[in-house]
Amino acid sequence: MKWLLPLLGLVAAASLGAAEPTPASSYPYLAANCLNCHGSEGRFNPAIPSIAGRDKAFLLETLKAYKAGTKAATIMNQLAKGYTDGEIAALADYFSRLR
Repeated sequence: MKWLLPLLGLVAAASLGAAEPTPASSYPYLAANCLNCHGSEGRFNPAIPSIAGRDKAFLLETLKAYKAGTKAATIMNQLAKGYTDGEIAALADYFSRLR
């Protein structure tokens, strides 16, 4: 019986390493920073642009511009720098799907 728990741990670790990664768009937790200002559904108030249901390509381009510092913003430049290109793509996908 003592061998069961370590064995289960090894099986779980092996399956995590071998498994295909879940599509990033299924991880809304990446959007935690976004939700602070844009609200839980991507639209909060008129002073902050709604991002829910926006075109994926537009969101992707805009986030990349914030990250590169080529688009002026108050806080978005700093927030976007904290995401990888893959995470930015996942965020664009996630918010484009919200209705």
